Amino acid sequence: MNQDLSILSLLLHASLPVQLVVLLLVIVSVASWAAIFRKYFSLKRTRSLNEDFEREFWSGTSLNELFSSAAQHAKFAGPMERIFASGMREYQKLRERHVTDAGTLLDGSRRAMRASFQRELDAVEQNLSFLATVGSVSPYVGLFGTVWGIMHAFTGLAALAQVTLSTVAPGIAEALVATAIGLFAAIPAVVAYNRFAREIDKIAIGLETFIEEFSNILQRNLTAHIVNPASMGPATVR
Repeated sequence: MNQDLSILSLLLHASLPVQLVVLLLVIVSVASWAAIFRKYFSLKRTRSLNEDFEREFWSGTSLNELFSSAAQHAKFAGPMERIFASGMREYQKLRERHVTDAGTLLDGSRRAMRASFQRELDAVEQNLSFLATVGSVSPYVGLFGTVWGIMHAFTGLAALAQVTLSTVAPGIAEALVATAIGLFAAIPAVVAYNRFAREIDKIAIGLETFIEEFSNILQRNLTAHIVNPASMGPATVR
């Protein structure tokens, strides 16, 4: 009657399929937590880099100086800085080809920034789909282990002449452990996914806003260049 119903004991006496399911869920849970921490620090770094560049961008520094700095430190730059660099790079290439039409210059720069924006967004969203998969699939994997464990328990009980609660409890308990571990793996993944999705939406909105603001700055500088041909294009943020 004094049976050990601890989780470890239940798992050690569970059937092989249930043990394999639990092992899979434990591995997935560890991988999920690793992905959560990596994504947390990655998004924190992204926000910090974007804020630093945006502060420098609006400080009145020359656009050419900003572009030169972004080109030199492209590997360590944030998404906003790389988007800015792609827009400036396309703008300067078009000017080097003696393109003078303001609409063509602006469209080329915007297309380059939109393409860069999509690449940066894909990079920021990396591993997010893994958390969504863990959150949606883990409970069902745990449920599969539970169903299999209950089937195994009842099959064993069929050979007994007298069935009591003490004979039923261990088999049912070891089966339910799989569902518990499945939920343990799923809940943090779902919570993290929802939080990260909101953070990524904020980052995306900030990048899109920057693209529009930078496009307006280019347009104002082009308008000033048309009015004053001596001007050499965008010089400072105005």
